[in-house]
Amino acid sequence: MTSLPPPVLELSADQARRIALRAQCLMGAPDRRGGVHGVLRRLGAVQLDTISVLARSHELVPYARLGALGRRTVDDAYWSGGRSFEYWSHAACILPVEEWPHFAFRRRAYRSRPHWNHDLPDGAYETVIEQLRTEGPLTATELGGAKNGGEWWDWSASKVAVERALMYGEVVCTERRGWKRVYDLAERAIPDAVLHDDLDDAECLRRLVALAGRSLGVGTRADIADYHRLKAEQFDAVVADSGLVPVSVRGWAKPAWAHPEALASEPRGRHRTTLLSPFDSLIWERARTERIFGFTHRLEAYVPRPKRIHGYFAMPLLAGGLLRGRVDPAREGSTLVARQVSLDGAKSVPYMAQALAEAASWVGCTDVRLERVDAPELREPLTAEIARALP
Repeated sequence: MTSLPPPVLELSADQARRIALRAQCLMGAPDRRGGVHGVLRRLGAVQLDTISVLARSHELVPYARLGALGRRTVDDAYWSGGRSFEYWSHAACILPVEEWPHFAFRRRAYRSRPHWNHDLPDGAYETVIEQLRTEGPLTATELGGAKNGGEWWDWSASKVAVERALMYGEVVCTERRGWKRVYDLAERAIPDAVLHDDLDDAECLRRLVALAGRSLGVGTRADIADYHRLKAEQFDAVVADSGLVPVSVRGWAKPAWAHPEALASEPRGRHRTTLLSPFDSLIWERARTERIFGFTHRLEAYVPRPKRIHGYFAMPLLAGGLLRGRVDPAREGSTLVARQVSLDGAKSVPYMAQALAEAASWVGCTDVRLERVDAPELREPLTAEIARALP
């Protein structure tokens, strides 16, 4: 790591926390005019995941910020009008279409290792491209089948081919239909104004670092690089030209950078009380979450059941600008089931009750049932508060 310029100011840990919340659209009045797409543009990336408990993660992210929008409204906002595309950022993410040029560096990197150690039959790639040209947009099933016959995750040759074309940028995922990717030619789906790979690698990285800094408000090198899964050395190469401002944060052991916009005014406004997806960008980076909120966040869906501490899909409770507990939810008919609830004390009971009642209403449930409450003495007051909060 190269020598760093001195920080221009020192932030308190509380200031850094509030800056992070505002940057992530979780403090202050929500921008309802901008809606779901406004949230996406501000966050820069919304992670996709196959798990669906209350709803899929990309639906939970705008819900946490804007409230109980219809799930169809959320999907339409992401996919209609060619305003978004799916690509590899922090993970598989929905991205604003304006960011297409910024990922040219990644597309070039994929093209430089074209086989990924998986050969394709002669003509398979060209066949998929021609089929999309004449018949698209299409799912992998419509392209000839997603599985059986291929070596990669049991993928078919057509599925390997179209995923390779997606990585290269010749094909783009324009929506998810029944959770299946829908593919189309990039030349048809991406607006001409941004359909190019004109930016060199350094400019792509500079812009992504600047955007990540804006989306985080303030962060360390690891925080900001991780946002779009950049390498530390890539961050180092461009941060001086990114426009981010070196700062120090009391209690943070490592240097930090803030976006000038985050420093322009003191973060103030209403805090949202809500449940967060485990894949929410506020809590993507575990070390950052512990540093800012004193909260250990871990997705346990892939942890063997006997080793789980908080549950399969434990959703952190955000209230008053703090992470105050978590709940592992499920649905049984019209009942939202809180399979396991953890709270940081009695003061968090009303917040959890409000969050559970709102989430239940959003997904069409009329009742909430508690199963396990880690602090048994909180079961009765939580049950009473939920009864008051339900419509």
